[in-house]
Amino acid sequence: MDFKPLIDGLQKDLKEAQVNIPNVIKRANHSIRLCHSLLSIFKQGVINDGFESIEKEIEFFKSYKTIPASQLIYHSQIGSFELEFPKGDENAQRKFIKKRLNRINRFYRNHTGFSEYITSGRTHFDEQYFTRKYLSSFPLSLSHIYFHDLDFSTPKDMLLSEFKAYDSMLVYLQNRMIDKSKLRRVKAKELNNQLNLQWTANKSAMTELIYALHYNRVINNGNADIKEIASAFQQVLHFDLGDFYKTFSEIKSRKISRTKFLEDLASGLQSHMDSTDL
Repeated sequence: MDFKPLIDGLQKDLKEAQVNIPNVIKRANHSIRLCHSLLSIFKQGVINDGFESIEKEIEFFKSYKTIPASQLIYHSQIGSFELEFPKGDENAQRKFIKKRLNRINRFYRNHTGFSEYITSGRTHFDEQYFTRKYLSSFPLSLSHIYFHDLDFSTPKDMLLSEFKAYDSMLVYLQNRMIDKSKLRRVKAKELNNQLNLQWTANKSAMTELIYALHYNRVINNGNADIKEIASAFQQVLHFDLGDFYKTFSEIKSRKISRTKFLEDLASGLQSHMDSTDL
């Protein structure tokens, strides 16, 4: 069987699905069916025709079968990820993505020896890893059995497929994380433009307020950095603080009241409450 034209056809079909099927879950399911179909064709060809040599068998299980198999695993991972992805809660979404990333990194750590063998281009164990006659010599250690068959599997062909799939899934998850961050920045910018709020007091007044909020630990339970708070104030209130560290140093060196703005705030609020009590 000539495997290359079939591989080329699969890759063409997968690219067309990427363009023509905008829904991620539907596209994943369609891609899974394409991969299953080709693997079934490959299996039948291998069972019927066999291989001319050990070298041809290694080439098939190492270079050809792993293409549809890795795509099958990759799109299965995407489908399950998108189905389980939390809706609405951004903190839960970030945690969910990080959990999946941790799972992939754990997979890499558990198979460092095989990873080094593949990435270094070594071939001395290829006969043991990528021919069927050694299948009983290795324990089956896959986290998921996607397409395991005694007549159509070797000790390591599906493990190599998992590596290829997780390499792609890692990129997918990282892009998902970046997309969420971009969306938050765009939404924040749009909100700021709509609010059109402007700080009309001076730099010292805003600096007093920022430092008071920070050191009283009222934002993120005190875990927010002073720079983050200052940046948020400047962005939302369309005001340039300049060197607020220097401004705070000048506030500390005042001879009379070092918290004049905060005291004026408290006094103004108290006066308002007193007047409305009458």
